[in-house]
Amino acid sequence: MQQPENITARIGRWSVQHRKTAILGWLTFVAVSMVIGFNLVPQKNIEPNAGGPGESGQAAQVLDGGFDDKSAEQVLVQSKQLDATDAQFKAGVDDVTGRLKETEGVANVVSPYDGDRGQISADGHSALVTFELPGDQKTAEESVVNSLAAVEAAQKANPELRIEEAGDASISKATRDKSNEELGKSTFMSVPVTLIILVFAFGAMVAAGIPVLLALTSVGATMGLLGPVSQIAPVDESVMHVVLLVGMAVGVDYSLFYLKRQREERAAGRETDAAIEAAAATSGRAVLISGLTVMVAMAGMYLGGISNFASFATGTIMVVAVAVIGSLTVLPALLSKLGDRVDRGRVPLVGRIKNRVGEAGLWSRVLDRVLRRPLVSALVSAGLLVALAVPALGMQTSLGGTDDYSRDLEVMQTYDRIQAAFPSEGSSEMVVIKADDVTSPEVVSAIDSLETQAQQRQDLFEGQATVEVSSDQTVATVTLPTTGNGTDDLSNRAVDALRDDLVPSTLGEVDGVEAYTAGEAAATGDFNDAMIGNLPYVFGFVLSAAFLLLLVTFRSLVIPIKAIVLNLLSVASAYGLLVLVFQNEWAESLLGFESNGAIAAWLPLFLFVILFGLSMDYHVFILTRVREAFDRGMSTPDAVAHGIKSTAGVVTSAAIVMVAVFSMFALTSELQMKQMGVGLAAAVLIDATIIRGVLLPATMKLLGDWNWWLPRKLGWLPQVTVEPEVQPAQA
Repeated sequence: MQQPENITARIGRWSVQHRKTAILGWLTFVAVSMVIGFNLVPQKNIEPNAGGPGESGQAAQVLDGGFDDKSAEQVLVQSKQLDATDAQFKAGVDDVTGRLKETEGVANVVSPYDGDRGQISADGHSALVTFELPGDQKTAEESVVNSLAAVEAAQKANPELRIEEAGDASISKATRDKSNEELGKSTFMSVPVTLIILVFAFGAMVAAGIPVLLALTSVGATMGLLGPVSQIAPVDESVMHVVLLVGMAVGVDYSLFYLKRQREERAAGRETDAAIEAAAATSGRAVLISGLTVMVAMAGMYLGGISNFASFATGTIMVVAVAVIGSLTVLPALLSKLGDRVDRGRVPLVGRIKNRVGEAGLWSRVLDRVLRRPLVSALVSAGLLVALAVPALGMQTSLGGTDDYSRDLEVMQTYDRIQAAFPSEGSSEMVVIKADDVTSPEVVSAIDSLETQAQQRQDLFEGQATVEVSSDQTVATVTLPTTGNGTDDLSNRAVDALRDDLVPSTLGEVDGVEAYTAGEAAATGDFNDAMIGNLPYVFGFVLSAAFLLLLVTFRSLVIPIKAIVLNLLSVASAYGLLVLVFQNEWAESLLGFESNGAIAAWLPLFLFVILFGLSMDYHVFILTRVREAFDRGMSTPDAVAHGIKSTAGVVTSAAIVMVAVFSMFALTSELQMKQMGVGLAAAVLIDATIIRGVLLPATMKLLGDWNWWLPRKLGWLPQVTVEPEVQPAQA
């Protein structure tokens, strides 16, 4: 039977006929993209707290216009035996101070002995040398290399003292270096794990290597393209992790679907190129539709109103688009070039093992029991998901801060020692003031009043406030140490006290003065408010897109509604697991982290969008086979059994690859990346097992022919077949 002609079939035929051009063109595209992005136009990242929402975002804009860019650094000089008044201790302080003053890129070095600046600890055994690194974040990270070298030299010259540096730039550089190192490790670890899974899926080394090759080249090209794109719209520095994570998942998935169909066509008797063209017309079309669906879902993050979400949307849309293009062009060309050699490197016994989880194995036994007792299966599985989702009601979120960083980093150990010796150096909130002259008597009096009133609120504020004035005297900052840790209720109450009471009653009484409250708690609250305010738009866009896709694909009102409900259940249960794992302490030793009592503020929305996009291609792939079997005359229960059993192998393999790739990020040291990896892995695992294996077939069996109900008014909808049943080749 002739396969229907469509755009993916034409692309596949062209690639087969011009395979050298397709393969070399793809390799050139990848190489040029990487050269441009990694050498000529490097990635431009969003500055920390730049352009954020709410008052904290306005404060960041005022600071950006009022103060020159700079990073604050501190050197801890500490001894268990010596006191800050001892000559040997003073000599060590003078040594590091002198070295820093002579270091290129270092400015405003202040010794603890230069006036009463609170730079000597209460017990006298610790002192702080403070200095600044002028310039933007990139410049500061370059300069901090010199200051770190100077501090290290001072430490070697004064072995009786502990002399070490911590601050904005040194923490940023250390965490960035660690992140890049772990990104490389995640890639390195995910490749062999993925290969092992695909060897079991295909039973041959060559076939298993093709999806990995496509995924890696897609990720590499996208990372390169992000360089020039980020010059127009700067991206979050974590976008590289997201691109790797999503790119490996979809790149492998699309190749898996394509290769499976090509093998089925060859088994049906077609010649190699004819089998590839048939796969292009069917699975190629499935890849195109799935890719568009994922990209549309990811586009929902643009409506989140947060620059970080927008950059995640850009990165994921780009890597999915590149993976789709590669699947439709270079993949058929490569398969044509290899021919039957794609099955080389066969692994003994794999076929026998695969059968145990295929149509005659595990999935068949599970599905038979589910369809035999659909009501019990539906109630038990739905009850389990609801139980997992309940903890999500207590979710606390945070934008994150120093608590998220691994304590394996030496700079974070130094940071913790500074916090222990100087409690006032802990969490704080900042009031940013803008006026024609912040040194005028009226403004100064209002600032003094603000400090006095804050000191009277000892339940929320502690320590001495610090005031800094810009060189043009139009901007001032008042930093108020708080009793909270930056993410807890005390910190939030401090922000409320500043915004609702202290600032309005002091600075708010002065004409021509603008005052904005910023800080970790303030920024987290503003972020959450903005995210919640935009949630209806994001949810509406993503759910509407999913509904319309399934409505047109399956010509049914029931299928899209049920799919949305099932996806929401899986997302909610993943949220619940995140809360159980990361807001509590029982999993800390297992995953190697210290709980900060909160979930990354951007993660719930990100997880929702990603899961909806990735799960929809599985849903379409499975339900298409079910619908086709129903259209050929099978009863709904028989069609469900046939559709799920016939797709179980490829869907299971694809899901296992996703879970494996996502789990690599659970091993990273950065808490937010760890949360993302665990959340996505849990969501995909739940989706591929409880949802697709139990709840979906159980509800379809209970609904029977109502699954396909479509009002007559919608009868005009086009009939779409994503991937028709394999037809034997004509003799």
